[in-house]
Order: sequence, then structure tokens, then C-alpha cells
Amino acid sequence: MIQAVRLFVETAYHPAFRYGGWGFVREAGGAVSGVAGGERSTTGGRTDLMALIGALDGLPAGVPVAIFSSSAGVIAAARVLAQPPTTGSDDAPSEDLDLWARALKGAQGRALTIKAAPRERNTPAAFCFAWAEVGRDKAKTNAQGRFSAAIPKVNLAKLALP
Repeated sequence: MIQAVRLFVETAYHPAFRYGGWGFVREAGGAVSGVAGGERSTTGGRTDLMALIGALDGLPAGVPVAIFSSSAGVIAAARVLAQPPTTGSDDAPSEDLDLWARALKGAQGRALTIKAAPRERNTPAAFCFAWAEVGRDKAKTNAQGRFSAAIPKVNLAKLALP
């Protein structure tokens, strides 16, 4: 039996200044890894999609995935990935089609389970949200307007996954 990969995904977006960040932790077969990133001149929807694209990237084909998030935007986007609307339907995305194509490709052929996660103290959601804020702030000050880096293993070691 193939064991599901667990993804804990959070985003932090600042609408007034149009910069956002994301952070995710991936647990696959007992191994834990994570990445934080961010971008300037973006939207909240694009930030949510970039988080999901990063979290799904590189996963073996056909592996089931459980996505946990407290972010309404991440949950809504993940639900679309779990049950993509037919082309031309009213529910089909009409913006950010470049990112939707990448996200749909990452989700293709795998069972997705989406679960709301509370962002309480000492939870994976709080941990990922803190890293999303780091990614957002680093992107704000980065000359290229983007940031992406692995979350250090020493920090991941402190995370207690349920």
C-alpha cells in the first residue's frame, strides 16, 4: 500500500503592498522537508497557487496527498485541484491560467484530500505561517522580487507533526 504524503501549506499576503509569501512542510515516508518563498507584485491567489505548486513539485506520480491548511485561499485552490472543473464551465479559473496549468499538472493522477488545520500555537499551520511571513518579507527586500529557500533541518526538527 502506498502511504499518503502529508503537506502542511500556509500563505501570508499583504494586499496593500501586493507581496506575498508561502511556506510548506512535506512529510513523505517519515522524511520531513520544507520550503519557504515569496514574491513581490503579486496577488493572494497567485501566492496560494505558488505554495501548492511548490508543495506538489517533485512528488512521485500516483502518490496520494493530504493537504492541511488554515488558509482559505489554499483550501479553495486545493479543492479545485482535487476536482477540476470542465473547460468552459462557470467554475473554471479565468485568471492566473499559467499557474493553474502548473498546479493541475502537479495534482494530475493523484488522490487529493484537503483538511482545514487550526493555526494554533505549536501546530504545523503556525510553523508554516511563520515561514510564509519570512518568505514574504524576504521577497519584499530581495532585488529580484522573489525568494525561495529550504527550511533548515534544525528548524524542521523542532516541529511536532500530528
